[in-house]
Parts: sequence; C-alpha cells; structure tokens
Amino acid sequence: MSKEEVVLLDFWVSPFAARAKIALAEKGVAYECREEDLLGGKSELLLKSNPIYEKVPVLLHDGKPICESINIVYYIDETWSSPQLLPPCSYGKSHARFWADFIDKKVFETGSNIWRGKGEGLEVAKKEFIDILKKLEGALGEKHFFGGDTFGFLDIILIPLTSWFYAYEKFGGFKVEEECPKLIVWIKTCMEKKSVAAVLPDPEKVFEFVTMMRKMHRIE
Repeated sequence: MSKEEVVLLDFWVSPFAARAKIALAEKGVAYECREEDLLGGKSELLLKSNPIYEKVPVLLHDGKPICESINIVYYIDETWSSPQLLPPCSYGKSHARFWADFIDKKVFETGSNIWRGKGEGLEVAKKEFIDILKKLEGALGEKHFFGGDTFGFLDIILIPLTSWFYAYEKFGGFKVEEECPKLIVWIKTCMEKKSVAAVLPDPEKVFEFVTMMRKMHRIE
C-alpha cells in the first residue's frame, strides 16, 4: 500500500489554516504545507481545489480537496481516529458544533470590525467583541479546556484566532486580560501544547500584517 499524500494549502497569518495544522499535529499526521500568496496571486491548485470560495485552507488528501476549516477539522477527526477531538457522545458533539458555529460567525468578523473601524463604529465593534469573549468565557467555565481536562475540538477552533487579539487590542484600546482573565489563562494553557505553540504566528507579526492591511484599505 502506498503512503497517503496529505497537503495543506496555507497562508501564514490565517487562523483558519492554523486550525487544520493543529488538528493534523494532534493526530500525528505527516503533511506537506504549501504557502499561498493570497495578496500577490493565488495558485492554480488553490483555484482548482476551492473554486467556490478561492481561499485557504484546503486539505488535499490523496488529491481529494476538503475545504472550509471546521469541515477540515471534522474530516481529520473522522479520518485519523486517535486521539479523538470531538466528544464521544451525540450531545457533546452537538454542543461542540453549536459553539464552533458561534465562534466562526462572531469572533474574526467582529475583530476585523475593530481594526477597520473608526469613531462610533469602532466603539460598537469593541463592545460586541468583548461581549462575545465573555460568552465564550462563560462556556469555558472552570474547565481547563472547552471539552474538560483534554485539549480538543473547540480549543482547536478558537485558539488560532487569539493570535489576532493583540492587534485588536492595539487598535481598539483595550486589554482582553482585563475583560476576560479566565480566557487568558486558557490561552496560556493551550500555548503549552507543542501542536499549538509551533503553529500560531507571533502576535507582533500579526499586528504588523494588520497595520499593512489598514494602509492598503486606506484606514487612518
């Protein structure tokens, strides 16, 4: 039997691609990471593999493309059985999917509204972002991880987005630690895992990237 081919189309600052990288690392799956130049020109492979959205990440498993980060993490969890990322019971899975959907719809978009925002719009985005984080902090409760004592699916969905928090703080004029201290403890706990620490970009580098994006969009 020939060795399976696993390729990930990536962009270094993408928190969504980071989800796939962490999930693959947790499973111990060897893969090739191919960096895309999303600002300079997307590759033919990316356009062919994800013609609907034309964006990363795309997981290519023996040439077959899997798109959209949460869908990719589901696929990884089902394809490589151990360790299990999603909870074992149906209720636990449905609970995890609910919060994954909440994270996907709220965190990155609202954070983007902060760095793109001005005046009243910025203040509204900042208030909404903090409210979202407080809801997530409530879902975390007193647990080490969202699933309990073990790092798992929801942690993988949320932790990459935290590498952008520093940029949101700088442009929004607030501190996540002051608003949601338990979430900061969770972030630090996740960062102790090699699968996370080896993947997430330096928040300072993310801030520099966002600053460049602001200039491109002529936001002053």
